[in-house]
Amino acid sequence: MSIEVSTVHALIEQQAARRPQAVYAISTQDGTPLHYAELAHGCRMVAAVLHAHGARPGDTVSLVMPNGLQTLRVLLGAMHAGLCVNPVNLLSQPEQMRYVLAHSDCRVVCVAPEWEARVRAMLDGLGRPVALLVVDPDAAALPGEAEAAAAEAPPPEPGAVALLMYTSGTTGMPKGVMLSQRNLAANAHAISAEHALGPADRVLAVLPLYHINAFAVTMLAPLAHGGSLAMPPKFSAGRFWEQAAQTQCSWINVVPTMISYLLEGEAPPRAQTAHIRFCRSASAALPPEHHRAFEQLFGIGIVETMGLTETAAPAFSNPLDAAARKLGSVGRASGCEARVVDEALAELPDGSTGELTIRGPNVMLGYYKNEEATRASFTPDGWLRTGDLGHRDADGFFFVTGRIKELIIKGGENIAPREIDEALLQHPAVRDAAAVGVPDRHYGQEIGVAVMLREGSACTEAELREHCTRTLGRYKSPVHYRFVDELPRGPSGKVQRLKLLPLFEA
Repeated sequence: MSIEVSTVHALIEQQAARRPQAVYAISTQDGTPLHYAELAHGCRMVAAVLHAHGARPGDTVSLVMPNGLQTLRVLLGAMHAGLCVNPVNLLSQPEQMRYVLAHSDCRVVCVAPEWEARVRAMLDGLGRPVALLVVDPDAAALPGEAEAAAAEAPPPEPGAVALLMYTSGTTGMPKGVMLSQRNLAANAHAISAEHALGPADRVLAVLPLYHINAFAVTMLAPLAHGGSLAMPPKFSAGRFWEQAAQTQCSWINVVPTMISYLLEGEAPPRAQTAHIRFCRSASAALPPEHHRAFEQLFGIGIVETMGLTETAAPAFSNPLDAAARKLGSVGRASGCEARVVDEALAELPDGSTGELTIRGPNVMLGYYKNEEATRASFTPDGWLRTGDLGHRDADGFFFVTGRIKELIIKGGENIAPREIDEALLQHPAVRDAAAVGVPDRHYGQEIGVAVMLREGSACTEAELREHCTRTLGRYKSPVHYRFVDELPRGPSGKVQRLKLLPLFEA
């Protein structure tokens, strides 16, 4: 049994001392392994390279990189050395990515070759020196690593900021969530305990490492229990079961969109899935019909969980025991405390609907350079306000029934409605626009938009689609368009987005 340690540095060192020749990560492409001893040594080499590029303990290192074994090495090596990592969402629009790179005060940016030109152009306008390191996500070593001497930095303190991850709110630019070494280590232990994971367990790591789910659950949790992860370059529904079988995975960690796509395919032979103990679902609500269909088709039980970037991923989890799970529930508080409060922030009795709040060692330090948003996110007595509406039953299971915030969650990806509005308002024929999340069987939510045209202007849906694809990219472009004469507004004049939902009912 691992002793609970309170830094990412200590998690890595503990496993390297205990199980040096055990595999921590393996590539599904060519079977390349990364052993725990190699990981610990690699962390020192990564630190040396980053130090040579000007990074010092406490500095931020941004990554604009897809998944790969080298991406793992850079993230873990930087945190091991007391640096703060900032994995940048590759689905960000250029303006958002530029904002994150500027706001994060990063000293070094590690960038995949295909992103180099775009990121270099963004950095040119920052007005401060930033070192750019071009890194192949699957390379065996960093550029300059062969000439470097392994760096031995003092271990970081548990309270040091280890991760700066930006998350979309309902308005404006994303906020930088600060998570400490202690936050990340605490949830790595909590995840391992919740799912009874041990050294023999291996997870198929199909989620992108710039999401908190993959970062905390598939990358960090194995460090707490001495297990391992198998890493494909990205999720492929067609190759998923083959990858899990070939690398002998014992559990899988996915989001509801992936479950939806897997349900579209054929069930693999039972021999391919026999070693998989459970499927863990997170990041968005899983429709009960998909839950039942998946378990029936593949014979693998689903453990539904829920968390936020602000809670270092999971804060709720259903039990591992299938008989104890509750369909439609996000589970019980896991690794933290949770309660339901009313508008006056008073705790509500079981069965009453209110806002879910969380307190525990996994809860963020706050938002980077944003004291106002940090204050607004906590109750006076220190509970994190999630913005989710729900209730708790008599058995301590929580059910999420809606959101106070109007955030759109498409395939586990947070999308700010304001971002969609502003893109549409750039079109000369659009007077006003309001985006809303519309229920969708694959993505959980798709983007719907209500559009008011300027008087005397003519514009077709096809023209708006083309405009949005050009300004937002395909993923964030609205799928559903409705032309309206007025938008519903509250007493303060704010658009009441949720009142738009009936427009999109089939």
